[in-house]
Amino acid sequence: MYSEIKWKNYRRRSKYGNKDSKYDGQIYHSKFESKVAQDLDLQLKAKEIKKWDRQVKISLDVNGMHICNYYIDFVVEHNDGIIEYIEAKGFKTQLWRVKWKIFEALYRYKENVKLTIIKL
Repeated sequence: MYSEIKWKNYRRRSKYGNKDSKYDGQIYHSKFESKVAQDLDLQLKAKEIKKWDRQVKISLDVNGMHICNYYIDFVVEHNDGIIEYIEAKGFKTQLWRVKWKIFEALYRYKENVKLTIIKL
């Protein structure tokens, strides 16, 4: 009976109930994240921002030692030169909180940098 399951069509449910969402040919981790991408595109078309990128890998290094990698949801370059790191969050895990604190400690006081968490 179990061997009759079509494994190629089987998709494991997300741990936190989010569903992947597609926008502009890209797959986002949640509908909320794709909505933020749509908003950023509108800001780009209105020339309120210079450019934006998604799922940017950031190496978290402390005193020359690599701790871990952090993938920020969005990086926005504003017209005035400020770089904004945006995290679209629905559910905050313990691991995310630790990585965010390290990220904050490394980037919070840098010149022309803004950190933003957008909550669902």
